[in-house]
Amino acid sequence: MKRSEVLIQRLTNLLNRAVRSRFASGSLIIILILGALIACSKSEDAVTPGGTTTTENAVAIDSITTTSTTKEGNTGTAANADDILANSTFSSTVTVGFGSSVTITNPLAASGVAITESNGDVVINATATGVEYILSGTTTNGSVKIYSDKKFKLTLNGVNITNADGPAINIQSSKRAFVVLTDNTTNSLTDGTTYTANGTEDMKATLFSEGQLIVSGKGSLSVKGNYKHAICSDDYVRVMGGTITVTGAVSDGIHSNDAFIADGGTLNITTSGDGIQCEQGYIVINSGTFTINVVDKGISANYDADTTIDPYVTINGGTITVNSTAGEGIESKSILTINDGIITAKTKDDGLNAGTFIYINGGTVYAYSTSNDAIDSNGKITVTGGKVIAVGSTAPEEGFDCDRNTFKITGGVLVGIAGATSMPTATVSTQPSVILGGSSANQLIHIRSNEGTEALTFLIPRTYATMLFSSPKLKTGQTYTVYTGGSVSNGTSLNGLYTSGTYSIGSQSSTFTTSSMVTRAGGSTGP
Repeated sequence: MKRSEVLIQRLTNLLNRAVRSRFASGSLIIILILGALIACSKSEDAVTPGGTTTTENAVAIDSITTTSTTKEGNTGTAANADDILANSTFSSTVTVGFGSSVTITNPLAASGVAITESNGDVVINATATGVEYILSGTTTNGSVKIYSDKKFKLTLNGVNITNADGPAINIQSSKRAFVVLTDNTTNSLTDGTTYTANGTEDMKATLFSEGQLIVSGKGSLSVKGNYKHAICSDDYVRVMGGTITVTGAVSDGIHSNDAFIADGGTLNITTSGDGIQCEQGYIVINSGTFTINVVDKGISANYDADTTIDPYVTINGGTITVNSTAGEGIESKSILTINDGIITAKTKDDGLNAGTFIYINGGTVYAYSTSNDAIDSNGKITVTGGKVIAVGSTAPEEGFDCDRNTFKITGGVLVGIAGATSMPTATVSTQPSVILGGSSANQLIHIRSNEGTEALTFLIPRTYATMLFSSPKLKTGQTYTVYTGGSVSNGTSLNGLYTSGTYSIGSQSSTFTTSSMVTRAGGSTGP
């Protein structure tokens, strides 16, 4: 019998007794019955486990405004005034035009610039200062090699070079090479599948430089690496502008020895190796748009045996999208710091990985791993701000993994789902978090306080056993109810995290009370 039927039966019995005892008047009887029916109606509208609700239980989704505390980790931008083209003067111009023949204009032939050409291969030997070399035209079997004692400007003005037996552009100079992509031009470089050696000269990319390689401009450059890397510097690579497309590479899209720095530009990289790799140094991304589709790692800072090298990665801004079929998304063998930017890493291995520390101070991070941890630090994790969604694989893999090291949360919004999670460290955290049990893919999970305030509305991308959730919406000393299913109307979401709309409740799943800084209400915690 329903609760309403039981209540009505009891009231009927009471009414009969009242009438027999002439205790209640007719008006009192009516009031009692109406009150009972209203109470019964409200009771039946209340959510019970496995039940549904009426629209009276819809709730507005609060916009996600993160609380940020003092940034931790690295905040440097690797600024260097010498890398700014406007700070250098290049007053002399040498031109090389490819076509059915090679046309060379060299007003410095007697003043420090010697140029030879053989079968489409152009070799420049320069001791002069302040020289700009402008390349244009098309060759299907040619190249440009530059030896220079001074820094120089290399302007690509609608040039297309294919070289069957070596790099398309081979800079055998340890000085700065300012590569400028002329506005509104398209340029392309392709190397051979094998290289013809030239003594002990190092050459391992379609666009290769021994010295600093600094790319700017508003044109476009397409590079294909048939031998090894597409673009490589044995010093550092800095991208300040232009659209660079690596259509394919046997190894890395962009490879540097000491550093990779980005201050702008658009990079589209497709490779069989890493997207961007710094072999023995650091990576700093201040701005730019990156779309990286790789087999191995998307962005990686590494080192060999030299422990004096600090292979850190700092992301201060930009939009970065990494898709890896076998490797990690963004890796630092040292510290990974994210201060801002929009980062999406969909990988087979870890989405984000660091050797010693991961700091997240802001930005938007979505890390999704099909076979490993979403965010993995071999040391500590600190989150002071930003919006972070971490989707890991099944147990024992984790959404957030720091091997039982310190996991500090002082701000931001964190949603981590996987087989397990590392537990936040309550003694150093200042923002509450909760660990919950599992739920199924493609349904909503909704958390609201006993006061009716929405804390989380999230569309689950894959079935999981454990969720870690932390947000400035969570308050200590509050009781919360977890619902699954339901629907959202007029909503907007960020990687499944709803930031607006109206949620209509599905089924009640569980409740928990945030009696401490870290609440364990289900799920598993890993090593």
